[in-house]
Amino acid sequence: MAAVMTVQQLNDFLGQVFEQVADDFCVDEVEGDTVTMRLLTSDKHLRPGGTISGPSMFGLADVAAYVVTLAHIGPKALAVTTNCSIDFMRKPEAGVPLIAKARLLKLGKQLSVTDVLLFSEGLDAPVARASLTYAIPPKSMG
Repeated sequence: MAAVMTVQQLNDFLGQVFEQVADDFCVDEVEGDTVTMRLLTSDKHLRPGGTISGPSMFGLADVAAYVVTLAHIGPKALAVTTNCSIDFMRKPEAGVPLIAKARLLKLGKQLSVTDVLLFSEGLDAPVARASLTYAIPPKSMG
């Protein structure tokens, strides 16, 4: 499945529609049905014990699913999360970016289904896995 938005277009779009958190995320690659992006972690993403917080990990998984959906449908700001399940498997490294590899499993007219693996940069084993469903707005809405 070919993407209709480039890495630069996706990063620009995030900066326009989510300017409050745009500096936290960076899209690195769009290839086929997969997007790789990162959470640029800082102290605000940490929890006691020196690990990245669950809400920060969820945020990256959610944004990655949004981005891989947009990469294939175009800039639709009103696409929204309708379901998410996340499994936290390992303690992510503090002080290094958290990487998301999002794969679009199904793209329909109304819904997209995405699988997201999260990794601490430099580690091969995933730290979390998420499954997300997004509602796609009708063509008349943006």
